[in-house]
Amino acid sequence: MNFELSSGDLRAVVRTKGGELVSLRDGDGLEYIWEGDPAFWSGQNPILFPIVGSLKEGRVEINGQTCEMDRHGFARRMEFTPTEQGEDFITLELRENGETWKHYPFSFSLKVTHRLLEDGFSTTFTVKNTGNAHMPFCIGAHTAIRCPLHPGERFEDYVLRFEAPERADSHLLNKAGLIRHDGWKPMLDESAIIPLNYGYFSEMDTIIFSMLHSGTVALVHQDTGRGIQLDFSEFPMVAFWTPPGAPFLCLEPWQGCAAYDNESGMFADKPFRVTLEPGGEKRLTYAFHIE
Repeated sequence: MNFELSSGDLRAVVRTKGGELVSLRDGDGLEYIWEGDPAFWSGQNPILFPIVGSLKEGRVEINGQTCEMDRHGFARRMEFTPTEQGEDFITLELRENGETWKHYPFSFSLKVTHRLLEDGFSTTFTVKNTGNAHMPFCIGAHTAIRCPLHPGERFEDYVLRFEAPERADSHLLNKAGLIRHDGWKPMLDESAIIPLNYGYFSEMDTIIFSMLHSGTVALVHQDTGRGIQLDFSEFPMVAFWTPPGAPFLCLEPWQGCAAYDNESGMFADKPFRVTLEPGGEKRLTYAFHIE
C-alpha cells in the first residue's frame, strides 16, 4: 500500500512494504529518488535492520544463539503497519513476528517516521526493546538519489561536498562484502570535495567513512551547485554506492556496518552496534535538503 504526503510544493510517496519513502518531487515535478530498475538495482530506499551490510559467513552469534541473516537484514522485505498519519508525515511500525524470530530472537518495535520539510524530508528510526533480554542491533538507510538529476548532465558532472575539509580514508570491502581489517583507500586529504566517477565503484564497490568531522554531505552539480544534501550528523558512519554506469548514487547513514573479515562473529563485538536494555529505546534521524 502506498501513502502520499504533501507540504507546500513538495510531494512524497511512502510504501508500507519495507517502510520506504520511494518518491520525492519538488514543485517543478523533478523526482529525486531513484525509481528502481532491475537492470541496475531494483531497490530505492531500503531500511537496513537489524544489521547493516553482510555477516561473516552469513551468521552471527547473539546471546549464545547462532542467527542467520541476509545482507542488510530483514526489515526491507517486510510489511510495515501505519500507526499515525498527517498531511505531511506518516509513522509505520514493524514488530517481531514468526519470520523475524527465525533470524533475530528478540521482541522489538521499529517505528519509522517520514516527514516532509520545507526543503526536503526527514526520516526518524525509533527502535524499542519490548522484551526481557538485552537487544543489540544496527540500523541504517540506503537512499538512492537520481544522478544526474537533469537532462543533458552526466554522473561525472557531480561531486560530493562535505560540510568541512576532511582527512579520511575509506574502508574497503573484500569479495564477500566484509570490511577488510587491513585495507584502506585514501579519499580525502584536507579536502571537502570528492569528484564522482564510476571508477571508484568498479574498484572498491562502496565508499565507507566512519567518524567524520562533517555532519552533512551534498550531492551537487559541480557548476550549478544544484542537488541535495544529506544530514547524517546523528550517525557515526556514512557510505556511498552505485553499480558502475547506473544513473543514481546511494547516500547511506549507518549506525553499524558489515562484519570485519577478522571479527569474532559475535553481535556484541560489532562496531557501532547499539544495545538496548529491556524497555530501552534509541531514536535516530537523518534528513535530505534540496539545494
